[in-house]
Amino acid sequence: MRAKKELWLLLASFVLPIALGTAFFYWYPAAFTSNTINYGKIINPLITTKKQDVRFESKTASLQGLWTLAYTAKTCGNTCTKALADMKTIRILTNDNMRRIQRILLIDGATNARQTGLLIAHPSIKLQQKLAKFEPNTIFLIDPLGNIMLHYAGKNINIKRVLKDLNRLLKYSRIG
Repeated sequence: MRAKKELWLLLASFVLPIALGTAFFYWYPAAFTSNTINYGKIINPLITTKKQDVRFESKTASLQGLWTLAYTAKTCGNTCTKALADMKTIRILTNDNMRRIQRILLIDGATNARQTGLLIAHPSIKLQQKLAKFEPNTIFLIDPLGNIMLHYAGKNINIKRVLKDLNRLLKYSRIG
């Protein structure tokens, strides 16, 4: 009789923590998802892009294969120029991972913003509608598969925090 009690006690000591942990996970999912350590705001659900969603001025450019910092604007004024300079600084500060990141200006109309390494692209109407729910002049982080996953306010961006997010992603990413 004593052996059965010991067996049940041993079994409960292994099964009970797993059962309680699983129950807590399903009953209180916000406890696991509300606190994140990233600076950028996660876009949930992800915005997936297709090749026809972004029309590049350069024929060889693509969203596939590289992490992308994309700045969206209707026109490129002073705020745009500063944000593009900040994106360039972020890319340079990633050091060895610099080759894994590209910069894109997603603009509705024509622009005279030309910088070395900056790709100019025009979003499709479908993509413009998806991005319209975010504030204007926003910086987006696009993964190597073309999914728009994080966004940052384009004005007064904290370069150190974006760099911290990007370095963390590049450290754990096996793609791009």
